[in-house]
Amino acid sequence: MVAIIEKRQIRDFDWLTAFLAVSIVCFGVWQIYNAQPNESYWSKQIIGLFIALIGMAVVAVTDYRRIIDAAPIFYAIGIILLLLVLIPGLGVKINGQRAWLAVPFIGRFQPSEFVKIPVVLMLASYFGNRKAGTLKFKELCVGVGILALPIALIMLEPDAGQAITYFPLLAVVLFLSAVKMRYVVGSLLLALIFVPASYVIGVQTGFIKDYQRQRIEVILDPENADPRGYGYHTFQSMITVGKGQLTGIKGDTQTSQSALKFLPEPQTDFIFAVTAENTGFVGCILLLLSYAILLSRLIAGARDAPDRVGMLVIMAVVGGMTFQIFMNAGMVLGFLPVIGVPLPLMSAGLSAILSTFIAIGFVISIKMRRFVN
Repeated sequence: MVAIIEKRQIRDFDWLTAFLAVSIVCFGVWQIYNAQPNESYWSKQIIGLFIALIGMAVVAVTDYRRIIDAAPIFYAIGIILLLLVLIPGLGVKINGQRAWLAVPFIGRFQPSEFVKIPVVLMLASYFGNRKAGTLKFKELCVGVGILALPIALIMLEPDAGQAITYFPLLAVVLFLSAVKMRYVVGSLLLALIFVPASYVIGVQTGFIKDYQRQRIEVILDPENADPRGYGYHTFQSMITVGKGQLTGIKGDTQTSQSALKFLPEPQTDFIFAVTAENTGFVGCILLLLSYAILLSRLIAGARDAPDRVGMLVIMAVVGGMTFQIFMNAGMVLGFLPVIGVPLPLMSAGLSAILSTFIAIGFVISIKMRRFVN
């Protein structure tokens, strides 16, 4: 019986989705090497890929319904980890953010990347098991509450970029759960009032730091921004993208923006700019096309999901990945402020690649059980 189950799992495993994800990571390893050839980021990313593949395989062969049943436990563990990060001596502080925990033999670990997964499971479980019909206000408040606690803790790190990536998870689940139009309109109106008011209050109270305010001002008023001061990140990123032209600099990495140390954090936040410089417009289009194919495969899995909970899990994953791709590309091209949102599967970092592959493992697990009642 065990042998039959194993053969069925191998047969139903979504190898194409896994191959697409691995291909994007391998392309990212190449760009990480181009960005920092004298550093170990690219070799660590390869090690991270093998760890991530193990995590994806374990989740894929496990019945996703058992994991979802334990979602409250995983959610509680995630909240505890976010609290531990804030404790001086436990949380590792880098560039003004206390967002990492030091794990022996592994290195730095970013809990905010992983907490997205139990948040998705909690949202999918709650809204997927509710009775049919439009959402009630009480149910809407529960969904906001599930999201609000981890976001509040992440903002205390502070890591606004990571916190923003949580909002699409709730938005997608609510949209697919028949949220009333008046709630949507009301939320948009509140956002139009709340966001500018929060920005003004944040600046006046000092909650929004000067560098954060300046990065927003670069986008709002680029002509008056200081390219050697607070506009440095955005301008250098745009220069890097433009240098690639149609087909890239053709391997001349020694004169690249990252090799000459002009582009900050090229292996993480600005990996898309490095890709544009080294492979040009053609390489960027191929990368975005690969993302589109991968996301379409995930959406196809949502269509074939055996239950509503599974469908919501997949679509939340799709929404989160799509939002991060859009935010990172917009940040690199100078359309959005630099807020530190990594490019999925491309940016260097064990936490990011592992959490993404675990999420893909959930999608594969759901697709493998599409014929099970």
